[in-house]
Amino acid sequence: MKREPRRWRTGRHSVELLGLALLLLSACATTSGRGPAPAGAKAVAAGGDWPTYNGSYAGDRFSPLAEITSANVSGLKPICTFDTGDKGAFQVGPVVVGGVMYLTTDTETFAIDAATCAQRWKHVHEYQPRSWLGNNHGVAYLDGRLFRGSGDGHFYALDAATGRALWEVVVADTKAGESLPMAPIAWNGMVFVGNAGGDNFGVTGHVNALSVEDGHTLWRMNVVPEAGPVRATWTKESPTNPPTGGGTWTSYSLDTAAGLLYVPTGNVAPDFVGALHPGPSLYATSVLAVDARTGFVAGYVQPVKSDSHDHDVASPPALVTTRGGKQMALTAAKDGLLYGIERSGVRREDAVATDAAIAPETLVVRYRSPTTTRDNLDEPLTTDRYVRFCPGSQGGTEWNGPAFDPGSNTVLVAATDWCTSVKLSDPATLVGKTGGAWTGVTDQKEAFGKQDAQWGGGWLSAFDADTGELRWKYHASAPILAAVTVTAGGLVLTGDLDGNSIAFEAATGKELWKGTVGQPAAAGVVSYSAGGRQLIAVGGGAASPLWPLKSDTSRIVVFGLR
Repeated sequence: MKREPRRWRTGRHSVELLGLALLLLSACATTSGRGPAPAGAKAVAAGGDWPTYNGSYAGDRFSPLAEITSANVSGLKPICTFDTGDKGAFQVGPVVVGGVMYLTTDTETFAIDAATCAQRWKHVHEYQPRSWLGNNHGVAYLDGRLFRGSGDGHFYALDAATGRALWEVVVADTKAGESLPMAPIAWNGMVFVGNAGGDNFGVTGHVNALSVEDGHTLWRMNVVPEAGPVRATWTKESPTNPPTGGGTWTSYSLDTAAGLLYVPTGNVAPDFVGALHPGPSLYATSVLAVDARTGFVAGYVQPVKSDSHDHDVASPPALVTTRGGKQMALTAAKDGLLYGIERSGVRREDAVATDAAIAPETLVVRYRSPTTTRDNLDEPLTTDRYVRFCPGSQGGTEWNGPAFDPGSNTVLVAATDWCTSVKLSDPATLVGKTGGAWTGVTDQKEAFGKQDAQWGGGWLSAFDADTGELRWKYHASAPILAAVTVTAGGLVLTGDLDGNSIAFEAATGKELWKGTVGQPAAAGVVSYSAGGRQLIAVGGGAASPLWPLKSDTSRIVVFGLR
């Protein structure tokens, strides 16, 4: 692909960027890796905390705690339980800072004692009409403040000590079909959040950097710009087929030394009608390296090309340095593959505005490793009959991504084994509706296809981080949507939709312990220190309306050694 020279654009975007450049000039001068981290760069200082959705800015989901080991993990017992009282979707990744756990539902934010589960405060942000999915992945924490999105498109900050609302802004247009389920990430005076909704007619993704002080917009990056060479890759756009897709509905990762934000993006739509989006359709189904100062894109790769199966690159990449010295962004997609993406070639000085040029393709896929059943993905979807493919639209790796064990150089990935059958509408007569699902199927009651009546369960797989070679795998009878966490004690922790919380020996995959949360486990699994000991928290509750599961109120169960 031809690389165009970097240039600045005039207009609103550039005016915002010039102001931001003056504001952040000195603070960002040390983020290139040639000096100390800027003030405010750390979410917290304590090593026993779990300060972001994925544990660290790098998103590696590694806990340095080692009190619980393969030798004593069989002694884990429930310590306490916190019931939210909410029966909606529960996909939250708990954040733990200074002995306090922060968690969310669609409309509520809770602070609880991380050692006893006693509630400290609750904040309610009620809105109507409620979001259909009703999912929220959690908060970002920085300098005593919490930040989160809401199903009404609002984004707000809370005082972490009291739950008092500090400010609130509107980031997404819910009438157009946008939403804000992702757990944001906050750093260096900025909080980063993007919108979901790329399966809805005419909705494209945007990444926003907001001021942590008052929420005003510092920059906004359009995943699909309104003009320019990136927009030209949407080769069949028209008023009845507007660019749709590239939403961001899971958290991001951040290389704090380089000042680069790593953003996974969603599928192109109509999801299943490849004839209506035959070109590359950048930057859908991609991983973007974004300059955190400006919102310009410094590098990209599109792991999932010519997608017609709703196969988002959904999970946040784990930014790691492997035993072999490779700088990698390890991400997993709904297509049932782990992607080992080398990131050593990305340079912040190469960053370009999305409406000015296509970024250099300096993120490079070095390996692709299967994480679940992959079948019939080359069979063209058609208007004549149903075509079954695996993973389906609810398969592969969803909102929780890989974990990395630096000691053994192993990447751990969970995935769902569930297939989908799709019959297309005639592309010539397909009509979209603002705010409505834009997937291209014949039966709008099953907008994301007909899921198999019985799923094939779930997989937890371990791979060599340098080569992608499989080391071991575990098969569960139910999908594994819950987060995966690895600890310095040699353990891998996760949960499944049967409500099990499970601990494995990291080196071999041997199951060492199984507990229960009493609800489908599709949320976070975190390890932290509180009350003078290492604890493990597992979330349970409804996965979402798309998952046929029985559940009661959402809850957090905390396990520890007695």
